[in-house]
Amino acid sequence: MKIAITGGTGFVGRHLARELVMRGHSVVLIARGKDQRDQSVATLPRVGFCPNDLSMVQELTHCFQDCDAVAHLAGINREIGEQTYERVHVRGTMNVIEAATAANAGKIVLLSFLRARPNCGSAYHESKWQAEELVRNSGLNFTILKSGMIYGPGDHMLDHLSHAIHTLPVIATVGFAEKSIRPVPIQDLVRILCAALVEQRLNGETIAVTGAEELKLSEAVRRIAAVLQRRVLIFPMPVWFHRTMASAYERMMKVPLVAKAQVRILEEGVTEAAPPAHALPTDLRPVLRFSPDLIRAGLPEPGRFGLSDLRCYDS
Repeated sequence: MKIAITGGTGFVGRHLARELVMRGHSVVLIARGKDQRDQSVATLPRVGFCPNDLSMVQELTHCFQDCDAVAHLAGINREIGEQTYERVHVRGTMNVIEAATAANAGKIVLLSFLRARPNCGSAYHESKWQAEELVRNSGLNFTILKSGMIYGPGDHMLDHLSHAIHTLPVIATVGFAEKSIRPVPIQDLVRILCAALVEQRLNGETIAVTGAEELKLSEAVRRIAAVLQRRVLIFPMPVWFHRTMASAYERMMKVPLVAKAQVRILEEGVTEAAPPAHALPTDLRPVLRFSPDLIRAGLPEPGRFGLSDLRCYDS
């Protein structure tokens, strides 16, 4: 099969592309080309690259030619300049649908967020919901995966928490009544994506994807610190504090330690889909726990946050 991946050089896109190539499929990576963390994925056999920010339908149509399916993974968790939720999640999805229809791509698989829903006061959640609705009403064969927090090599979760622990081992949890999360290992998510794309399963369904283990963020931080062999102080802070800090992080950091959308996510907890969605078949349900081995495998090189992480830094 030949499969196109929007957001193809991002965290999930890279892992999916490698798995598809390993299974003998051809891949077209579609991305702005801004993510420079791992460019080697574009050099794999049977992998092509199309630079596109999802605003150019004609070019997207050309990228989708002869593709059997499209994995629509492109997304942002904070707005910077022209990269707004409206432009990326809503108009980008409209253009992907139009191009996939024109190219006669067989199926679209959308990666959404577990709590994406309308009229909730969060532009991130609402724009993700709009993207879901566009796909559901596109007339194309589709699968929508409403996933919780995803972790693994090259992610933001393990990357930022480990760097924060190395920089200053003091972590504030969101709110005095801490909510639970069910983190999803990238290995489990890629397995589900491949089932939808390659095996043509979950057709016409909106599916909730949560990890095998439910825990508090504070417990996740303790496990990461234990793997790093570092002591960490964890204490609660009110939600307004985190919203204030997230606004500052978004202004100052290239990739914020915590974005405003992530504060909302942690404030609510990440264990159940809203609105309710279908459950995965038993054989596709995530099985990997948030274990020391998986944490260790996903950690970046040890290091602190520095000047290079600031948006004003020009190397």
